[in-house]
Amino acid sequence: MYSTRILALLRKAGAEIGDSLRIASGSETYEGILMPRAEGGADSAVLKLKSGYNVGVPIGADVKIEVVKKAGKKQTTPATPSHAKKGALSVLGCGGTIASKVEYVTGAVFPSLTEEELLSSVPELKGMGDMSTRVLFNLLSEDMSPEHWKIIAREVEKDAKEGAGGIVLTHGTDTMHYTSAALSFMLRNLPVPVVLVGSQRSSDRGSSDNVVNLVCAASAAKGDVAEVSVCMHANTSDEICWLHRGTRVRKMHTSRRDAFRSINSQPLAKIHYKTKKVEMLTDNYNRRSSGAHLEVDDKLNPNVALVHTYPGIKPGVLSALAKHDGIVIAGTGLGHVPTNAMNDKHAQSLLPEIKNLVESGIPVVIAPQTIYGRVNLNVYTAGRLLKEAGVIGDGADWLPEVALVKLMWVLGHTKKMEKVREMMMENMAGELSARSPTEPDYFE
Repeated sequence: MYSTRILALLRKAGAEIGDSLRIASGSETYEGILMPRAEGGADSAVLKLKSGYNVGVPIGADVKIEVVKKAGKKQTTPATPSHAKKGALSVLGCGGTIASKVEYVTGAVFPSLTEEELLSSVPELKGMGDMSTRVLFNLLSEDMSPEHWKIIAREVEKDAKEGAGGIVLTHGTDTMHYTSAALSFMLRNLPVPVVLVGSQRSSDRGSSDNVVNLVCAASAAKGDVAEVSVCMHANTSDEICWLHRGTRVRKMHTSRRDAFRSINSQPLAKIHYKTKKVEMLTDNYNRRSSGAHLEVDDKLNPNVALVHTYPGIKPGVLSALAKHDGIVIAGTGLGHVPTNAMNDKHAQSLLPEIKNLVESGIPVVIAPQTIYGRVNLNVYTAGRLLKEAGVIGDGADWLPEVALVKLMWVLGHTKKMEKVREMMMENMAGELSARSPTEPDYFE
């Protein structure tokens, strides 16, 4: 809220929140959209410049305020979605900021997913053919649940069976790699690409990555990789995006635009923003096929826990998880947890708890918290003890999050320990590989 003095000056000029203004203050002139202010009292007005950045403009005694353009009618509800069209690109909104817009009168964020709004905000999409759009839900990705994954899978099935030429899912970035992994197990024999895309920075910021990511994701969805994938910035420039396999990708930075990385695997493709060219980096992928018959297997058991081991972890941490149907442990190094193999008086062992869990029929899966590399329970005593206790995962190079989602999917089909072990160690969606790259793809 602005101070009483500034509000009086704005009213005198006929200016309202959301209007485009030109403000001359001292020797400087600023032009932009008048934004609401969270707190009053400051002697400045907040304008959103054409660059996308906000600036505080000092409002002195000699200030001149001119209304350049009045704001349009306030939008209070999401627009009506368009329906799937045969051969069209289908864009489904699953939350996140990438396809949202700010209503400056109220400060609220609305999903911006009508075809008209997308083409208006991302004109580069105009030459990419027909498009259909609709919002499935509008929520923060940290609120995403296995039930949401099921809804997405069924909506993808609907559009694929209606003949969509490719499917783009807009999604918040924080848990996008969980959703991509879940869909990779649930969507079998895809006839067309399913590409998840997000934005690290909101669409109203000048440094937003939403346009580049969305254009590249649309290019990938019109391409040949008929798998679940994630398309995000490859570096800090606005030139290319990587296309990551849905079970091999992870968010590796809190805020960088190139936060997403393929782990223990190279990206599937490089997408060129300006030319929309899809440059394949591997031949190991499922190809688009009009004869493919999509099967959706969304049987999930969400009663699975993921816990990281750490120095000083109490055995009771695992005991408290006994009401779960499955547990994934992100172990240190090659896949270790405290076992007190040397009988040190200050050390504690998780081995008795793990044995109790396994003997009671609760599968315990190990994954490397180092992220890069694979589990090897044959090198050190701790690993061998875990293997003898029945822990699942020796030799696996999966991500902890992928192991979690896969165990949910497997337990949705069986609780028989040997069958769980067999299914977990079977490569179903590219989540396991015989060999991993020797050099991890760190940030440069």
